[in-house]
Amino acid sequence: MDHASVSALEAFVQQFMQKEKVPGLSIGISRDGETIYQKGFGVTDLGTNQPVTPETIFGIASVTKSFTAAAIMQLVAEGKLSVDEPIRNYLPDLQAKGDIHTDKITIHHLLSHTSGVPPLLRREELTRLPEHIAYLNEVQFEPLGMPGEYISYSNDMFLLLGAIIERVTGQRYRTYVTERLLAPLEMNRSTYNLEEVAGFADVSVPYVKGEEQQLKKVSWPMLGNYEVGGGIRSCVVDLLKYGQLYVNAGRYQEKQVVDGASLRAMWQPVHRLTKDTWYGYALKTTPGYAGITLVEHGGGQPGVSSNFGFVPEKGLVVTVLSNLENVPIRGVWLAAVNAALGLPLTHKEDEAPLYTPTREELEKLVGTYTSGEGGRLRLFLREDAPVAEVAGMEYALRASSHDTLIDVQNGQPLRFFFKKQQQAWAVLMGLRMLCRSEDKF
Repeated sequence: MDHASVSALEAFVQQFMQKEKVPGLSIGISRDGETIYQKGFGVTDLGTNQPVTPETIFGIASVTKSFTAAAIMQLVAEGKLSVDEPIRNYLPDLQAKGDIHTDKITIHHLLSHTSGVPPLLRREELTRLPEHIAYLNEVQFEPLGMPGEYISYSNDMFLLLGAIIERVTGQRYRTYVTERLLAPLEMNRSTYNLEEVAGFADVSVPYVKGEEQQLKKVSWPMLGNYEVGGGIRSCVVDLLKYGQLYVNAGRYQEKQVVDGASLRAMWQPVHRLTKDTWYGYALKTTPGYAGITLVEHGGGQPGVSSNFGFVPEKGLVVTVLSNLENVPIRGVWLAAVNAALGLPLTHKEDEAPLYTPTREELEKLVGTYTSGEGGRLRLFLREDAPVAEVAGMEYALRASSHDTLIDVQNGQPLRFFFKKQQQAWAVLMGLRMLCRSEDKF
């Protein structure tokens, strides 16, 4: 990366951190296995003002999901399981009352979040995967549809991949991933274990935004079984090693860690998310970005906003970690990708088209949408213009088609779904499907 690109990127990061009040952030970029840029910005702790370094440990949240998927693909390559098999073959004790189609849901559906099970109430106190199967056997919910029909994050279904790894290998999930991925990749500052995190130096303090956007220190979330989809704490130095797997056909240095072809299946498009973007196996793919493929996944938790990804054609790996929840960290990630590709920093996917909906079309979308996990979106009209309210914040929207509204500020789409009824019954917000609730307020 030339000096001008680096200066522009660093100015962009400083501005972003100021605007979003991010205490600390770290960026790593490598090309063909060589680190071309890594730097920490800001502080790990507002109390001590200790500077962030590339070795600073942050939560990575849902970036963990691709580790779980890679572990599954490792077992596929070893002939120990097949992604097309029903999950019932591995988890015969999953006999859910809610309409979980255990005979029709395959490992492919779990990996791509297309099982048809909506986001459910989180039970972080459950710490063993068999306990979670017992929970899923009791919980009541309406399915979104048949497996493969809709996409929606369901962390409770994703963690069943951990249960399948345990059944097939006879090892605890976290032990298996640590021994088969973290250790061979020499990710020596990456762990699921919070006691281990406490023993490391140079660890970020997690922050959340409290009243009036004031920053508040929090402790690391315990997660329980949800560690399968969000439990790794790591640093950008280690994540650049992990990224080698994807751009180097499953190899790290001279070691074949995962079969390259099995790994490549992870970023093949499975389900369309937006006009340009598809979801694969725990990775999101934008195939036509400036003539290359962007592959990535983000993560968010109390005290974490993260984004990790790679450009397979260019051998490029980029990762960004921070210690504040709910900030649009992908903007920094994309700026870093653009800098490394020699594109203008603000280059983005093509703008969604402009569409002028009728009042009647907009009224079909108005209402409150919720999920069992706690997500809530209220859509209303103000002077005939659509507005979304999420977590006490309002977002101005514009239409890009009769069923899609775009957040004017950050370009994020909200896609609405219709069945036979007049009004939309669900909305896809990010990766979560929220269903219309009777609550009109």
